[in-house]
Amino acid sequence: MKTAIYTVLFTLLLSSCGGGSEASVEKVLETNDLSAIRAKRSEIIGMQKDLEAEIKQLDSAIASLDDSQKLPLVTTFKAKSEKFDHYLELQGDVMSKQNVLIYPEMAGTLYRVYVKEGQKVAKGQLLASIDDGGVGSQLAQMKTQAALAKTTFERQKRLWEQNIGSEIQYLQAKSTYESQESAVKQMQSQLAKSTIRAPFSGIIDDVIKDQGTVVSPGPGSEVFRIVNLSNMYVEVEVPESHLPNVSPGKNVEVFFPVLGDSVSTKVRSTGNFINPANRSFTAEIGLPSKGGTIKPNLTAKVMINDYTNESAILIPQSIVSENAQGQQYVYLVSADSSATESIAKKAIITTGKTQGDYVEVLDGISNGDGIIEEGARSVKDGQKVKIMNSK
Repeated sequence: MKTAIYTVLFTLLLSSCGGGSEASVEKVLETNDLSAIRAKRSEIIGMQKDLEAEIKQLDSAIASLDDSQKLPLVTTFKAKSEKFDHYLELQGDVMSKQNVLIYPEMAGTLYRVYVKEGQKVAKGQLLASIDDGGVGSQLAQMKTQAALAKTTFERQKRLWEQNIGSEIQYLQAKSTYESQESAVKQMQSQLAKSTIRAPFSGIIDDVIKDQGTVVSPGPGSEVFRIVNLSNMYVEVEVPESHLPNVSPGKNVEVFFPVLGDSVSTKVRSTGNFINPANRSFTAEIGLPSKGGTIKPNLTAKVMINDYTNESAILIPQSIVSENAQGQQYVYLVSADSSATESIAKKAIITTGKTQGDYVEVLDGISNGDGIIEEGARSVKDGQKVKIMNSK
């Protein structure tokens, strides 16, 4: 481009000099006089500068008189204050504190199973019984002995109250009775281990052992899995940098990709320990049962409302540019909605949090300002633009 301009300028120089300049240059070069050559060069440069100034004047006059000049086409919108809710996006899993495996408390044959998979049960309901190996018979015998010990003690007590008999006889009868009562209670406790009961109300999710199976306490001998879907929650790991903004009571949107469904809820509790391995703490987010469609271990996308601005100005991130000093800026125009032409003005802005395709503007833009949207990357500060439409 510069080469073409210089060519035109040189042609103009020749024309203005009527060709004499070219001959003069040749003659100066033939002299091999360095001072003369430098003087001639300075003369031509001066003429070049004068011509460039005249060309600029002509261009300016053409621009002001030519109605067909093409202006950059832009679209604009008005800045307006609105409520801005920022959400921290995390991933978690659905958990339930009432999702347990039930193990037998004594060894023996699984005598009978009283429930089936999917059945609702109440807390304390009998689920299965184990062959007690004669513990029941022993208990009946011990109850008979305890009854006899009780009768003997009561009689001995009446005699002692009448000052009949010795104190040692009374104390022995009392000790025997109390010992028998304790033995009966212990045997009852032992016999109770031959039955398996529901620890809480819920649903039998799985019957793991079949009737007739030999079972025993310990790992690998679980008989049932019972689940309660009425008190579930999502557990998420929150980076420690968000500790001041994530607290119990914060609003949360939970989305389940598998179900294509979401629920609105709140943060139920936050952990008091920072995991040194990943510098995060846990947060529990309560969940409604949603008719039983939400299951433990289901993956959930969690959005926690960690920041709210009641009167924020939001603009598309795509229109924000950055200069060499790291300052962010946008271009403003006249806020007059009826104007079809305006002057683009660069405005340095300070941005805050982002959400999706929009960014919060903290400083540099006022409510009602006209902002260039489409075409923002192609205009310059102070340039005249043509506004196609205004939002």
